[in-house]
Amino acid sequence: MRARHKPWADDYLSSHPEYVILNPLEKKGKWQQVFGNNQPIHVEIGAGKGRFVMGMAKQHPEINFIAIELAKSIIVSAVEKAVEEEPKNVKLINFDANDLRDLFADNEINRIYLNFSDPWPKNRHEKRRLTYHTFLAQYQQVLASDGKIIFKTDNRGLFEYSLMSFSHFDMLIDHVSLNLHEDEDPLNVMTEYEEKFSKRGHPIYRAEVCFRKR
Repeated sequence: MRARHKPWADDYLSSHPEYVILNPLEKKGKWQQVFGNNQPIHVEIGAGKGRFVMGMAKQHPEINFIAIELAKSIIVSAVEKAVEEEPKNVKLINFDANDLRDLFADNEINRIYLNFSDPWPKNRHEKRRLTYHTFLAQYQQVLASDGKIIFKTDNRGLFEYSLMSFSHFDMLIDHVSLNLHEDEDPLNVMTEYEEKFSKRGHPIYRAEVCFRKR
């Protein structure tokens, strides 16, 4: 997702510490203290402009949500939504989520959302796909034993690759949808990308997966 450079972004993020965690590496193992409660923690990687995390937070006040977005010029839109809607259970991180183990302790989170990740279609870029086995290994470490990964994409090639990757990692595939919007799930919260692609008639693929009990 590209956005124009916003020279005011740094100041804006710094001015909203109630939502933006500026020193996330220091919070590893302490995220429930950050929220001030012991609710489960769900993490979205690649939050975009925040539509998904804000919708989920509203739908599930009993869950704490952490949304991670690398692009500073994009995450400011998520912060603007938070300032407007004032959720009590959302924190935003402007960070490169290349290794979640930098941010979270073992078993610290309960769910990971991978929404419309970059498909990296060229074979030489396979290691960058967020469902490559090295990423799955780190997810397994930070997720609780009953944790799940929820994966959505409009890219059929990435979806097929990911199902194979989950299987090779000996994960359990709880549910698969090959056209999510045909299922008419009233609890589905769309991302910005999801709305755009579905309006173009693209099927949305979704999978719920978990690791075998350790």
